Amino acid sequence: MSPADSELAIEVEQLHKWFGKVHALRGVDFSVPRGTVLGMLGPNGAGKTTAVRVLTTLLHPESGRARIDGYDVVHDAAAVRRCIGLAGQSTAIQIELTGRENLEIMGRLNHMDRPLIKQRSEELLERFDLVDAADRVAKTYSGGMQRRLDLAASIIGEPSVLFLDEPTTGLDPNGRLGMWEILRELVARGATLLLTTQYLDEADELADTIIVVDHGQVIASGTADQLKDRVGGDVLEFSVPDRNLMDAALRAIAGITDASPQVDGETRRVTVSAGGKGSQMLVEAVRRLDAAGVETVGLSLRRPSLDDVFLAVTGHAAEIDEDGATSRRRDRRTPAPAKEG
Repeated sequence: MSPADSELAIEVEQLHKWFGKVHALRGVDFSVPRGTVLGMLGPNGAGKTTAVRVLTTLLHPESGRARIDGYDVVHDAAAVRRCIGLAGQSTAIQIELTGRENLEIMGRLNHMDRPLIKQRSEELLERFDLVDAADRVAKTYSGGMQRRLDLAASIIGEPSVLFLDEPTTGLDPNGRLGMWEILRELVARGATLLLTTQYLDEADELADTIIVVDHGQVIASGTADQLKDRVGGDVLEFSVPDRNLMDAALRAIAGITDASPQVDGETRRVTVSAGGKGSQMLVEAVRRLDAAGVETVGLSLRRPSLDDVFLAVTGHAAEIDEDGATSRRRDRRTPAPAKEG
């Protein structure tokens, strides 16, 4: 069986990487079946980009093993580079060149014949909605257009495995939705994608499997639904408009479940895992809060989100960016103080 005959497009076993005294990757393990999307979720500094750089042969690991399409990233680096594409956090395009020229250069770097370069360039300009801007220099492009051109350049050689390192960071909501459609189309054509992101909704929307990375380790993995199940059933949530009544609200629901309530100090939103109690817990919470004279807003049960998963497995939750996207939240949401006694 040739290397490319494996059912796995990406295989990673016990990867370790150091930068001086910083242990950036601490025994990372995961695999990605062909034609699927792996979402690598984690905060800045978690090790996501380091892992991508190792898998794309830009860094050597200290130990461990990784194979792309069956080729070892250290011993078969040239073969790996022939079968992958990479779109990083910042675009790799030449902004002084036109969109068409950028694609043609990437085609030549992929050792493609000139007629094929021309054909692929025209196809990609059309697919990525860049035809009208094809002969303008890229520095006149919007951020979203530059991102699309960068992704087009990364796939001109039709790689079987594509690494996308936070490809939608900095895009507005419409730009992100447009990029999602492009990525779905690539997978439909048979590509395998590894997508790193801080956006929880992006991983939920695109990934067949998700791994959560923190401090250089994979701390959780599974489908979005499997990870949500780890939170433990439904989630009870409500807001307390009057900040002065927050302590009373927490005392009222204390002991209603084994889980500790989580409080977002900015929005005054309380969330707590309902476990298997579901509607029974909702009725009891309404009764207790009413008895305590605490007015609430949005008291309800809901299915856990990846935000809840992120909080549960990393100890910190996610942030709402100005454009409405969900990324990491730093230290705003803290467990409610333990009940005295």
